[in-house]
Amino acid sequence: MSGQPEALRMLEALLFAAVEPLDEGTLAGHLPEGADLAALLGELQAAYSERGINVVRVAKRWAMRTAVDLAPLLRRDVEIGRRLSRAGVETLSIIAYHQPATRAEIEEMRGVSTSRGTLDILLEAGWIKPRGRRQTPGRPVTWITTDGFLDHFGLESLDDLPGVSDLRAAGLLDSTTSARSFGLELPLSVDVDESADDIGDVETIEPLSNQPDG
Repeated sequence: MSGQPEALRMLEALLFAAVEPLDEGTLAGHLPEGADLAALLGELQAAYSERGINVVRVAKRWAMRTAVDLAPLLRRDVEIGRRLSRAGVETLSIIAYHQPATRAEIEEMRGVSTSRGTLDILLEAGWIKPRGRRQTPGRPVTWITTDGFLDHFGLESLDDLPGVSDLRAAGLLDSTTSARSFGLELPLSVDVDESADDIGDVETIEPLSNQPDG
């Protein structure tokens, strides 16, 4: 049992009440002076390890999430405005693995033009953001994924993305091969509508575990 019972209770309450994952600086700022945050987080993780809710680290922050093995029982579809088409899935995958990436680079990898609407949907979902401009003619905007992307897909960091070895072995995408064929399959369930264009029909994204409302 922790020698810091009150601090442990406070930490548990902070994580339970948080709408979004909290960084360690924020957590430490709400705990008593001298509290050992690392030890408290470790103890709380252990206490919840066999329960329906786990304490997890996502995108370098901490949160309470449904245990992964129970996610199928609680899974709910999350519609993000206009849900993702195949073009959206491929674009998000390319940005995740090749960031920072420009629109022209995304189009080169996909082998087809990318509608502005596709990037807009990903931006509105909070999964991508502009990084800056490439120092090349035209100074195109580059795109990267966000902490919101990591949080939604249950990733602690980009190092946890699946399929990287397959991607490196396969090379860039061509005009006849989907992102999924090149090891770009993200940890999500999508029933892809082959007829959907960049801004047409939409797809349902199912997170690995239930996310908090709000």
